[in-house]
Amino acid sequence: MATFHFDLVSPEKLAFSGEVDQVDVPGWEGDFGVLAGHAPLVAAVRPGILTIIAGGQKQKVIVLGGLAEVSDDRLTVLADVATSIEELDRAQFADQIAEMQEKLSEKEGGELDLAIARLDHYKSIQHELNTTAMH
Repeated sequence: MATFHFDLVSPEKLAFSGEVDQVDVPGWEGDFGVLAGHAPLVAAVRPGILTIIAGGQKQKVIVLGGLAEVSDDRLTVLADVATSIEELDRAQFADQIAEMQEKLSEKEGGELDLAIARLDHYKSIQHELNTTAMH
């Protein structure tokens, strides 16, 4: 299988850089997979689990929004937050979800719709973390 270069960057660190076979990205317009030779693309990244496949190994990283750009056999994801599943403090993540739920009553209109969508994505991440299918 042909490979391509992938960089996952967050404000804190370069979370991943290397040659990969495939990357599955959670996009706001729908999840999408990137393989070598993918058409140029710029897409908004939603909170979710990004999957990196390289050499037959899968690595899952939680991303909490950002931007993805595919160009010239290279994928760059500029993530607001990028945390490996092993590094995630699950209790803190659950607290963050509870806080988001509490603050929903303070929002209205389009802001409320966006907050509900973001909360749903966080809950989806939490659900995936709690299932046995995460290997």
